[in-house]
Amino acid sequence: MRIESAELRLIQLPLKFRFETSFGAQTFRTIPLLTLRGEGLEGYSEGVMEKLPMYREETIAGAWDLLEQAFLPRILGRDFANPERLRQELAAYRGNAMAKAMVEMAFWDLYAKSKDTPLWELLGGVRDQVEVGVSLGIQPSAQATVDLIGEHLDQGYRRVKLKIKPGWDIEPVEAARAAFPHADLTVDANSAYTLADTGVLTALDQYRLDYIEQPLAFDDLNDHAQLQALLRTPICLDESVISPESARKALVMNAGKVINLKVGRVGGHGEARRIHDLAQAFGIPVWCGGMLEAGIGRAHNIHLSTLPNFSKPGDTSSASRYWATDIVNEPLEVKDGLMAVPPGAGIGVTPNWDFIQSVTLKTVDDFQTG
Repeated sequence: MRIESAELRLIQLPLKFRFETSFGAQTFRTIPLLTLRGEGLEGYSEGVMEKLPMYREETIAGAWDLLEQAFLPRILGRDFANPERLRQELAAYRGNAMAKAMVEMAFWDLYAKSKDTPLWELLGGVRDQVEVGVSLGIQPSAQATVDLIGEHLDQGYRRVKLKIKPGWDIEPVEAARAAFPHADLTVDANSAYTLADTGVLTALDQYRLDYIEQPLAFDDLNDHAQLQALLRTPICLDESVISPESARKALVMNAGKVINLKVGRVGGHGEARRIHDLAQAFGIPVWCGGMLEAGIGRAHNIHLSTLPNFSKPGDTSSASRYWATDIVNEPLEVKDGLMAVPPGAGIGVTPNWDFIQSVTLKTVDDFQTG
């Protein structure tokens, strides 16, 4: 399939609520969008990198420059038989998985549309709806945390994840477990702890959590393996798994017993499938994490979550929970704890261009083949 032109766009969306993690608080998201065109079709993707390198080291500014100056010029005007061939073309560049993912994911959408096939079928998915959990930011009090959990359990969410940080961990978890003794609860530290905090982390064992997500450094596996040996609760690795190779090392070392698989973090759907298959071979479950995506990124996540080893509820919660207006026309909403896969070819959603234009910060649309 020939890639004929491309458009890069940067948008900014206000969140409906303040979302606090160990990194700090967010009230809006700045999101790069990519459109690839070919054979009269368009494929779409979102970038999940942020303005500052808080989650991983990639930033919007760096990714934008790479896309504009290197990645897109390298692929425009060329034919690729499938998304794997395109991924191999970008493999010459080291790292920058999130920027690579933007290109690869947009091409997956374009390629699936050229086949008139839903993306999930091409990826090897096995279901047309996926289980959904919810991620709750740090709240002002334990009671506020309990109240918010209750609201979301009443809405049917099948897992509740609480953000924690040093000094805000045992208290909210203890209150949550006391109020909801049978709920599927997890916590996410976003790398806020060290082995010096082992006492606090082992104390969480008593609250019957499904997992503790990324408690230690964002680029660490060794200390996670040491901590996992001391915990009954499974560790879920997130930031530390950035490729199939890092996943293999983590699994061999027993650095964790669950993987949060974010397609943008690992470089696209192809690499995500490799990690999925590797984890499945080790008997380790995966689930799809979220990066506060808007509708295009959320749709990609939903399609990926249909693969068989996505056996825990993911963070693909209702778009209306985050945005007053989404960037796609189709509603992506949870019903009874399940998110239906958007039907139709590709990712199954269409951009709301009028709204997107109203929240656009800048656009580069002069990528053309000769």
